[in-house]
Amino acid sequence: MTKTRRKQLEKTGWKIGTVQELLGLSDDEMALIDIRISLEQDLKDRILSSGLTRRQLARHLKTTLSVVGKLESMDPSISLDLLIQSLLKLGATCSQIGRVIGKISTGHVA
Repeated sequence: MTKTRRKQLEKTGWKIGTVQELLGLSDDEMALIDIRISLEQDLKDRILSSGLTRRQLARHLKTTLSVVGKLESMDPSISLDLLIQSLLKLGATCSQIGRVIGKISTGHVA
């Protein structure tokens, strides 16, 4: 957004801010969201590149088709534990997972 546009919006009563400010999230809460989004994207990429069918993926991850559907849609009810376990079962190493987290550039995670 240009400075001019921002000033126009503010002049008419709009408040400009971040999602973090809007929701009143702490830096820790925002960092956790950023981590989760990054891990979910990496998992989605791994699922797509695996070439496995949903049924094969369920067998490979030792889970149900219902859980595979939740993983594919990045359902917020999926725990971080299951997210990380799934990444590991799809071949991610701890170092690779660490690099995914380390790439976050929002300023919330060092």
